[in-house]
Amino acid sequence: MSITIEGLVGNGASLGFDDLASLPDQIADVGELVAGRKGSAVPLSSLLARAQVGEAAKWITVESEDDAFAASVPLEAVREAVIVYALDGRPLPRESGGPFRLLIPDAARCGSAEVDKCANVKSVGVLRLDADHGHDTRPVTKAAHIEMHIKAAPKA
Repeated sequence: MSITIEGLVGNGASLGFDDLASLPDQIADVGELVAGRKGSAVPLSSLLARAQVGEAAKWITVESEDDAFAASVPLEAVREAVIVYALDGRPLPRESGGPFRLLIPDAARCGSAEVDKCANVKSVGVLRLDADHGHDTRPVTKAAHIEMHIKAAPKA
């Protein structure tokens, strides 16, 4: 399993568990950034630096690995985001949003109407850097938002 970085980058890549673990600025306990979350993470900025993001890139589209969900947000608004990739030294399990999960430490603080809690994408497969807003499947109405979360809730 890997996370692909593509679009307006000088060094597109597909990075797996070991690649992410070797990037700089590791975060041993993401719970210190996002209350109630567990796992090890790497700053999104470390992935973007490795990919050599071009100056024209203003938006990042984060897509789930199954292409079922995508969020396109202003790149500047999510510079503090992290990619959670491990739990207890092992790959992040799917029930925790793995194998890779984008978390924005404080979506409300981002100062952008385009960034909300639904921009915290589970099972990330692709990070695409673009000059303009990209593919986005987040619900636009409150009712659709509630329905999405009901469908995604674990069944008892």
